[in-house]
Amino acid sequence: MNDRPRPAGITLSIAAVERDTGLSKDTLRVWERRYGFPSPQRDAVGERAYPLEQVEKLRIVKRLLDVGHRPGRIVPMALDALQQLTEQTLNQPLRAVDVAPDPADLRACLEIIRRHDVAGLRTALTRALARHGVARFVTDVVGPLNAAVGDAWLRGQMEIFEEHVYTETLQVVLRQAIAGLSEPAADSRPCVLLATFPGEPHGLGLLMAQAMLALEGCRCVALGTQTPLWDIVLAARAYGADIVALSFTGCMNPNHAVDGLTELRTKLPADVHVWAGGSAPVLVRRAVPGVLALASLDEVAGELHRWRHAGRVARSTGTAGLA
Repeated sequence: MNDRPRPAGITLSIAAVERDTGLSKDTLRVWERRYGFPSPQRDAVGERAYPLEQVEKLRIVKRLLDVGHRPGRIVPMALDALQQLTEQTLNQPLRAVDVAPDPADLRACLEIIRRHDVAGLRTALTRALARHGVARFVTDVVGPLNAAVGDAWLRGQMEIFEEHVYTETLQVVLRQAIAGLSEPAADSRPCVLLATFPGEPHGLGLLMAQAMLALEGCRCVALGTQTPLWDIVLAARAYGADIVALSFTGCMNPNHAVDGLTELRTKLPADVHVWAGGSAPVLVRRAVPGVLALASLDEVAGELHRWRHAGRVARSTGTAGLA
């Protein structure tokens, strides 16, 4: 675990633990009864107060759940055993370094994050963008770097606030990269609406997807994170969206993701495509009829080619617009 000094006596409310870990209040209470962990203290008014060391263990448990471990096995485990399990789950530290085009650059970025050098991190990312171009920056630099940051956090080698600073800094660089691309015409197609469902607070995947889509000449409309389903439907109608693209991470309840995609598919017109991508394992494990699950951003260009080809065929045969 992280061996940096911790402030003593810090506790978090159950609402704060829910926000920080992505574990619901009901889940925390059930585990408390069933497994004896977490074992919160009580504050002056009798409310649950979770010591910081328990919250850190819960964060590790949540990450292990996201990669397929079952709660009945890992929640009762001691912290040392969880550390060993993370070593088995992630075979080597910073596994993403080995697939990056320049491992030295990737390790340098991680060291900059740990030094809390925000300006230095922005400079390093901007230089990598200039060196590789937008597409390779997204797929070959940002993707592996995201994985490396996630692995470092799971191993206790990085704090949550450090991960947040990295994410915010990267979002600034990606938005600048997108702004520097040629603006598509007002009638360019496809028009892609980008959003996440309520319960999915992470928007980095949306920005990465937007960059790849913009490179392919798509007209993108970004709704941001945690957009209610019905508002996504209304926005798709208002902006004339051809594709609704959603991003999912492991922090979102898998059932909520599948149920949301299923409902969204039924509420959108048949000729509006629904694409889903991100790191959430449920996208691979449970296919949703009528929803295209993208395993990686490398697939975007090919799927757009197929979409455009199908549109040309439909127009040439006079079937465009028929459901």
